[in-house]
Amino acid sequence: MLTFDKLYSQGHEEVVFFSDPSCNLKAIIAIHDTTLGPALGGTRMWPYKSEDEAIEDVLRLSRGMTYKAAVSGLNLGGGKAVIIGDPERDKSEALFRSYGQYLESLNGRYITAEDVNIGVEDIEHVFTETNNVTGVAKMHGGSGNPSPYTAHGVFRGMEASCQKVFGSRSLKNKVVALQGAGSVGRYLGERLHKEGAKIFLSDISEKNIELFREVAPGVELVGVDEIYDVDCDIYAPCALGATVNDQTIGRLKSKIVCGAANNQLAEDRHGDELKERNILYAPDYLINAGGLMNVSIEFEGWSEDKATRMVDTIYNTTLKIYKIADEQNIPVYQATDILAESRIESIKKIKGHYLGNLGHRFPGRKKR
Repeated sequence: MLTFDKLYSQGHEEVVFFSDPSCNLKAIIAIHDTTLGPALGGTRMWPYKSEDEAIEDVLRLSRGMTYKAAVSGLNLGGGKAVIIGDPERDKSEALFRSYGQYLESLNGRYITAEDVNIGVEDIEHVFTETNNVTGVAKMHGGSGNPSPYTAHGVFRGMEASCQKVFGSRSLKNKVVALQGAGSVGRYLGERLHKEGAKIFLSDISEKNIELFREVAPGVELVGVDEIYDVDCDIYAPCALGATVNDQTIGRLKSKIVCGAANNQLAEDRHGDELKERNILYAPDYLINAGGLMNVSIEFEGWSEDKATRMVDTIYNTTLKIYKIADEQNIPVYQATDILAESRIESIKKIKGHYLGNLGHRFPGRKKR
């Protein structure tokens, strides 16, 4: 249940519900913090079992986006949106255009992009109705699908983690238990395969598995629940969050947890337990920030070289956070929070929240 106490406790500024019965739109947008700039975060579509489940997801994800933008050095706040529905059955042009109209009414306080079960074609429909969207097709001045850049950032985070644990950034001959063969997981798997890593894979979708095998032949498939028991160097959660929890943490045989999924720790205390177990945890909201970095460049004019250079900085930032954690003898997630919160607090002293109109930020782009 959504209450003001819950919003206060997590620091959210605004939560908006949008509905349009004509196209069965049920959307929730959570704006967490706009101290650093307008809230940017993807929209995901998922058949949530209840509205409460959707609310919990969007609140948690939006808070993570604030920290992701802050620790990545971006002048953006954190927000997220969820659309309640079955992506196989409920998607339509009308639904996404209606969503775009509602998005426009927020006057630029929230900008969206692709997330789980949302593709460039869907975003194009949203873009028809509002300019407050990133990740649009390159022909319209956007950067397209951000998944390759998210995967690239995760790969850089893996390299930094290997440097920390093994003394070399190379992924050659490393064993990776990769959970989730969606768009980001597939791009990551392709990169790992080219680097000579051994991959164990789990996914609930046969189609995703088939596509993954095309780019990473030789991958070994394991059951959805068996992925936690794989004897590996790296456990890479690339599906939904909270997979490091009371039921799984004792089963992990990896030396590193490093993947693309948001909110991998079910609770903060699981980050403490990973430290106790001597398992290095790569901060998910840093290493999966490549997609956010990529689409943020659309504000100033996107280029592939510029996006790649920015995402490459994840390697050094990850090592910096590991150093903070070591020097202060604290879990990695706490070190990451310290870096993000110190930046937000310093800027909060000189400005307030972002209140409106983003139009000037996209000088060369027009709605379709």
